Amino acid sequence: MERTSDIRSILQHLPHRYPFLLVDRVLAFVKAKSIVALKNVTINEPFFQGHFPDTPIMPGVLIVEAMGQAGGMLVLLSLPPEIQGKPIYFMGFDKVRFRKPVVPGDQLILELEMLKQRSRAVKMAGIAKVDQKIVAEAQLMATYGD
Repeated sequence: MERTSDIRSILQHLPHRYPFLLVDRVLAFVKAKSIVALKNVTINEPFFQGHFPDTPIMPGVLIVEAMGQAGGMLVLLSLPPEIQGKPIYFMGFDKVRFRKPVVPGDQLILELEMLKQRSRAVKMAGIAKVDQKIVAEAQLMATYGD
């Protein structure tokens, strides 16, 4: 493990802000290899007002977005410092599966592993866990730069 990051470091690297910032902390990071990040899911999340008021469930697309943001941190923290300010964009998702609902009070653990990197394109495998159980998984592709 190389380092962890708190919210200040995340805000320096990712362009997302409330209510769309979905990573609260980086728990573990190995340069160009893997990252483990945390998202605290609270009832105060704006999406719970409509998804669903009587049975609040975190939308699957936001779980994948949280994986993507954690993957963005993996890529950005792995780049040389002079390139770290470049934007990162999703190119695609494959093999997305949802296993269990994520509800208020859960701690979503996002684990991403770098599979391939060519030029400015990267492919990562991600899983999201709650209480050590996989709730979602996906392969993500992204590119960085202008």
